[in-house]
Amino acid sequence: MAFRSATILISTLMSLVVVACGGGQVSEDIPTLRRGISAKVDTLDPHRSAAAWENIIIGDMIVGMMQTSADGEVIPGVAESWEVDESGLVWTFKMKETVWSDSVPLTAHDFVYAFRRMQDPALAAQYSSLLYVIKNAEAVNNYSPETGDGLPPEELGIRAIDDYTLEITLAEPAPYLLELLTHYTTYPVPSHIVEVHGEDWVDPENIVVNGPYKLVYWVTGDQIVVDKNPLFYEADQVCFERVSYFEIEDSSAVERRIEAGQLDINNAFDGTRETEIRESFPGWPRKSPVLATTYWSMNSSAPPFDDVRVRKAIAMSLDREYMANNVLSAGILPAYGFVPQAIGNYETEKPVVSWATLDRSERLEMAKNLLIEAGYGPDNPLSFEYIYRSGEGSQRVAPVAQSNWNDIAPWVDANLLMQDTKVLYNRLRQSDFEIADGGWVADFSDPINFLYLLDSTTGQQNYGNYDNPAYDALLLEASMELDLVKRAEIFAEAEAMMLEDAPITPMFYSMNYNLVDPTLTGWGENAKNIHRSRWLCRGDIQPQS
Repeated sequence: MAFRSATILISTLMSLVVVACGGGQVSEDIPTLRRGISAKVDTLDPHRSAAAWENIIIGDMIVGMMQTSADGEVIPGVAESWEVDESGLVWTFKMKETVWSDSVPLTAHDFVYAFRRMQDPALAAQYSSLLYVIKNAEAVNNYSPETGDGLPPEELGIRAIDDYTLEITLAEPAPYLLELLTHYTTYPVPSHIVEVHGEDWVDPENIVVNGPYKLVYWVTGDQIVVDKNPLFYEADQVCFERVSYFEIEDSSAVERRIEAGQLDINNAFDGTRETEIRESFPGWPRKSPVLATTYWSMNSSAPPFDDVRVRKAIAMSLDREYMANNVLSAGILPAYGFVPQAIGNYETEKPVVSWATLDRSERLEMAKNLLIEAGYGPDNPLSFEYIYRSGEGSQRVAPVAQSNWNDIAPWVDANLLMQDTKVLYNRLRQSDFEIADGGWVADFSDPINFLYLLDSTTGQQNYGNYDNPAYDALLLEASMELDLVKRAEIFAEAEAMMLEDAPITPMFYSMNYNLVDPTLTGWGENAKNIHRSRWLCRGDIQPQS
């Protein structure tokens, strides 16, 4: 993010009267929704982001071809209608006639520009591989006019038939495409603004959006503020005139804000204190299943985790049951497979690690033997660093993991290092770790959304650089299979192969944890844990055109 000058920020602050003197609190002069988010925001550019907490804000400002309802259902966004040809490869979308917040019409050409930008090698989008399902996307992402590698952006399978008709051609059938088009990587961006301001286009003084809210203030460590966009096509259905977002990583600070009447929503709470929190804040805690897996990545491209025996030993020695039942909150389940059980389009027996049925003593004995085979022992101890997120759950689990690894043998020593969540994920994307905490929340309900993370072509999100041509081939085979039952069976074969190679160790199946003021209406529980501000109202606060 480019530097925002003090002059610009002070000017914005004074003109909007957003912040009161001294306290940094949002003015109550207009109906304001106050939301806490659990990590620092690095970017609000939908093509640069790869963080669920940033999506809370991005999705309040931009609407894609499709969008999600309050209860997580896929509904039309900018799209008015669509059809797909018999091959399942060519999709045609008719668009509503809408405008950007500066009154410039939003057209199919903006979507073409956005999809090409997402695959621009110069942008180096972390999520570019999510859209490799589009014809030629990977080749465009690898384009180099100097070497002749790849394909130019014009070859991407996206074209504007006219101003309000967009055609998407896929490389393979994608039964999940409509749901994928709710994801922020597929959002349009205003080409007439991005071309002028470059990466600074998302600064408050430059930004143009098409969604219900528009950015007006952003200072890291203070707050991020958006105001209602009067040119949003359904502005008359939006209740709150303003939304303020606070970056709060400390759960006790969240509770203090709620007690002081300064917060309406927070996207996390300490599940181990659920009973106490329910007593302190009746009606606030909201908990529901989510399509998410906590998994720890092992850097298979560097010692000691380039040895599959070490990876397996470290994975099987972890006492997930104890962690889930005694350290974490109710509802967290031990995970022995990667893809969550409730995922769509996966109607087959779900694979798990081969040692899942062994008791703990058997696992520890096997782990010790594997490490001895790999050359470790009293004269050659195994030492490595485990980095973990700063959230309460990760902090509680880390010393248990350290003890579990030492249970293998006295000569197994893990050094623990807690990292700010944003810093940890930056290290993951750079493969700057040995073993690391992390997790994945589904972007859409299909097994490929988890399994593609371990494809060798995925790039930055294949954190440990797992590379197995047979695994890649199975994913490719599944992608071309139109029979959903056969497709699921191929995916299961691929997942089983990957679990045996152990580039990751699945740890837990997760829950949604949110704190929501019970006077708010319009909050819908959903497995994607997406809750747009546009659906929320309260008491006498009604939509105003």
